[in-house]
Amino acid sequence: MKKNSIKIRLALVGCGRISKNHFSAIKKFADKVELLSVCDIDKNVLSNHTSQLNVPGYLLLEDMLKSHEIDLLIICTPSGLHADQTVLAASYGMHVMTEKPMATRWQDGLRMVKACDKFGVRLFVVKQNRRNSTLQLLKRAVKEKRFGRIYMVNINVFWTRPQDYYDSAKWRGTWELDGGAFMNQASHYVDLIEWLIGPVANIHAMTATLARDIEVEDTGVMNIRWRNGTLGSMNVTMLTYPKNYEGSITIIGENGTAKIGGVAVNKIERWSFKDVKDYDDKVQDISYETTSVYGFGHPMYYENVISVLNGEKEPETDGREGLKSLEVLIAAYLSSRDGHTVSLPLEY
Repeated sequence: MKKNSIKIRLALVGCGRISKNHFSAIKKFADKVELLSVCDIDKNVLSNHTSQLNVPGYLLLEDMLKSHEIDLLIICTPSGLHADQTVLAASYGMHVMTEKPMATRWQDGLRMVKACDKFGVRLFVVKQNRRNSTLQLLKRAVKEKRFGRIYMVNINVFWTRPQDYYDSAKWRGTWELDGGAFMNQASHYVDLIEWLIGPVANIHAMTATLARDIEVEDTGVMNIRWRNGTLGSMNVTMLTYPKNYEGSITIIGENGTAKIGGVAVNKIERWSFKDVKDYDDKVQDISYETTSVYGFGHPMYYENVISVLNGEKEPETDGREGLKSLEVLIAAYLSSRDGHTVSLPLEY
């Protein structure tokens, strides 16, 4: 697609909880993109969205793909459906943007990347939290090597999901379509493991279903060794009383200590470095209040996708980038299941 061409034609499948973030981003870039249609298996949900958005709706994805000249399909369906829907869209010559996690199985993630390669289309995996101002600052500090050697990293996700959340849809809390606290709710935090610190060498995890009536875990812990020698851990639970409490990452290095905390990595709680940079006095201004654990990065993510499709930039998180966090997730589940440390990469 050439620069300054006609609007990028979009379609979206899965009009559930996260789709509103996409519709909001699409509206913001109305001069560059156009939503042609939506798809959902729930007739009432579909009817509400077609009325609000003033676009046609489809109960079957392939019917929608056959009916419109679509440049980019946005996938917001349950995670276990992403692979088949991506492969189908790619076969129609459409680019794909999929919500996290890109898949619930390692082989499905690989299948998605291979299909998009085969048909010459782009695969984008939404990692919008990377665009949050607090995490951008932390990424800058890591990139500038302000920590020196990083010794330890700790990630906490202490949120709550009541039973009625899981009961709201049959697919929630299932291995096949959803995944547990690590794969679903904490997926963006798992993404920080590799994005900020680098490739992982070993994972040892334990998971448990302590209070919710679901197939998957509501609580889990993970020990991590990175290839650069850094040690760390990740602690996740969806049982925090009485509400979401903390989403944080702490990095401890030879020349610096930083903690990005708050309910969803939205507050800089510690920022201490041996050196001084001109942006250090702006640290508190970057923190922000939020009631949303989803972050506010969807518009910025769309900005990158639009630039890529117009031939102006390279993708920030493509399919191969998405595989990195999926690999850590699968390693954690294998470790928990088999009771031993799992080394990465999963395949050689």
